[in-house]
Amino acid sequence: MEKVILNDGFQIDQLGFGTYKLNGVKGSQAIQSALQVGYRVLDTAYNYENEGAVGKAIEKSQIPREDITIISKLPGRYQAYDDVFQTIQESIYRLGVDYIDVYLIHWPNPKQGTYEEAWKAMIAAQKAGLIRTIGVCNFLPEYIHKLKEETGVLPAINQIELHPYFNQEEMIQFHKENQILTQAWSPIGRDNGILEDDVLKQLAQKYQKSVAQLVLRWHIQRGVMPIPKATKYVRQHENIDIFDFQLSEEDISKINQLSRKDGRRKGQDPAVYEEF
Repeated sequence: MEKVILNDGFQIDQLGFGTYKLNGVKGSQAIQSALQVGYRVLDTAYNYENEGAVGKAIEKSQIPREDITIISKLPGRYQAYDDVFQTIQESIYRLGVDYIDVYLIHWPNPKQGTYEEAWKAMIAAQKAGLIRTIGVCNFLPEYIHKLKEETGVLPAINQIELHPYFNQEEMIQFHKENQILTQAWSPIGRDNGILEDDVLKQLAQKYQKSVAQLVLRWHIQRGVMPIPKATKYVRQHENIDIFDFQLSEEDISKINQLSRKDGRRKGQDPAVYEEF
């Protein structure tokens, strides 16, 4: 799998594995299965309450630590400067590792108004060697501009909701202009009927792939890093098997046209939504 070079020089695979709701023994087994299939980027978060399960899966896999990229995220309730360091250390202990590769602010929480303070702390934690690269999730351009104005440091990554019904064209363009990698959470959008979409089913048939594979390939060709989740081995293998075909520009355009204003899965607008 090819790697993407981030704006700080860090390299990361084109595709990651999501671990949301993969908790306990069964969750850890699913994550271990994903590592066996070939995933090397694991996306977790403090609020997922499964960093221990992720760490145990890594330990049992016997894959060298340096070959695995761990992404974790800072919850809204710990955005105060001193809290950031303590929260990162807690995540490191839970994961059973010495450092976290990628650390992201989970939500901007604009009413709370502390994401700039959190960003300054993350820059310091990066310099201290606790984390390798830093970024954000669900940030709008205005919030990213504020981070740059306050610190001179742009996020390397912005992980956002992105799928065919909510294609985030303007955000992708903004990221490209600022050399920020777009990561997609909920990249397939399973909960909102995307897998049953007639246009996508017809295109999947054309390429002799599943709808999920078609959609993940669409992400890759738009320069987006998708982070799909799957508990079963068959689905995990299917989702990673997307590097042997190419979508035409015409078909990418057809998928782009499926986007709609009410396309967010849960109406989580970062301008007003807050998560702690």
